[in-house]
Amino acid sequence: MPKLSLPVRLALLVAGTTLPLIVFAAGIVFNHYKQDRQNATQRVLETVRSIRLVLDSEMQRITGALQVLSLTNALRDGDFEAFRRICQGFLDQYGEGGVVLVANREGHQVFSSLTTDTANLPLRNNLALVGRVFAEKKPVYSNLFFGSVKKRLIVTVEVPVIVDGEVVYDISFSPPIEIFQAMVEQQRPSKDWTISIFDGEGTNFARVPNPQHTVGKRASPSLYTEMFNNSEATLPTVSLEGVRLITSFSRSSLTGWTVAAGIAESSLIAPLWRNLAITSVMGAVLLMVGLAFAVRMATQIARGEMLHNLLIEELNHRVKNTLAVLQSIATQTFRSASRAEREKFEGRLGALAEAHNLLSQEKWQGAELREVIARVLQPYLLNNPERARMFGPRVPLSPRLAVVLSMIVHEIATNAAKYGALSNDTGTVAVDWEILEESDGRKLRLIWTEAGGPPVTAPVQRGFGSRLIERSARDQLGGEATVDFLPRGVVYTVSCALDREE
Repeated sequence: MPKLSLPVRLALLVAGTTLPLIVFAAGIVFNHYKQDRQNATQRVLETVRSIRLVLDSEMQRITGALQVLSLTNALRDGDFEAFRRICQGFLDQYGEGGVVLVANREGHQVFSSLTTDTANLPLRNNLALVGRVFAEKKPVYSNLFFGSVKKRLIVTVEVPVIVDGEVVYDISFSPPIEIFQAMVEQQRPSKDWTISIFDGEGTNFARVPNPQHTVGKRASPSLYTEMFNNSEATLPTVSLEGVRLITSFSRSSLTGWTVAAGIAESSLIAPLWRNLAITSVMGAVLLMVGLAFAVRMATQIARGEMLHNLLIEELNHRVKNTLAVLQSIATQTFRSASRAEREKFEGRLGALAEAHNLLSQEKWQGAELREVIARVLQPYLLNNPERARMFGPRVPLSPRLAVVLSMIVHEIATNAAKYGALSNDTGTVAVDWEILEESDGRKLRLIWTEAGGPPVTAPVQRGFGSRLIERSARDQLGGEATVDFLPRGVVYTVSCALDREE
């Protein structure tokens, strides 16, 4: 893969540290949203239960008052004028709009709080409800219906009048719908809430908002179906206005009516998006500041690196000039020497220059052992690269060790090319190395093994190359170099101490 530039690497570093923080902050915001949603769901349910308790309390009070009226002697004796005076005290509690009716088993009205002309009173238009009162002998609460007296939608509370264990009359009271409307308006926490009271058939008779357009209508389809499956539940719904709500409902065991309340999901999602937007903007600002800082730092580092490269190039140029001058001096000095002597010196000088080139490529930060050996052996393996085998771990070398080992391997390879395995077409060379962990530090042991060359005979005296190998290993590497002239081939063993940073 291509190496990334320094600005790109620094930008990735900044992004890699900033983006996880932004994601973490967004996670915290979303977790707060979930907690707020859970709290809102619980608050909706508690509000519904509170309104249902208020509604039940009011209906119990009305029912209790009607039961007291049913026990008056005036009503039992049929003295409706006296009963009217008593009934008026009850109606005064509700102001205008409340109506009390008394009907017999057939539904004929025998008393109305609106008129004294009982002869012309119509039949109750909710005869089924009257029949239930006479049959069950207990209070009954109606669904929403159109009242024949009030000429409007009403709900009624029906209480039996019992004499000697038999129901003789049905007292019906239709409270003003406004008391239920006021009830839901007072209990509404904010304008984001929708609160309704439904009768036993799921029809609205008190609601906020838009009571004038929704009273008398059924609950929305998403709520209506669920209302008759459970007495209490919390679920997502869509209101009659098309607003998505988190809704709770609770059915009264007293009246059979249902109270439902819902909070708009938008009131919960809006803060989520607002907080996410704030987090994103702050994260983007931090990211841009970090990227700007990274680009600035990369520019400064690039300038320093450019200056460093310039100095290295200048050093390389001067060293090469020095080597060229040294080669010219050597040529003049060895003019009277033999061709072999000149080639030896120029080869050693070339090995030194090759090691210098390798270090120049690495910005004088060192070199890898395998690369150093491969550079030295390259001229001998042009026709048959398989003649040399290298095996060992990766060993980074300091510039000093790279130069000295390059010179040592060059001398060994030169001897092999003249007298040993590299002097014919069938010989092979194996170069193995290993790292030794010893008490005085880490050491490198390199073994050069030849095979397939001419017959090996030990030399009568050591040449300059052998002395160079031995002295370089001892004096410059802090190790030693040994050579064994075995019948199958020469074996060199070189050991040296590795620098601490290697």
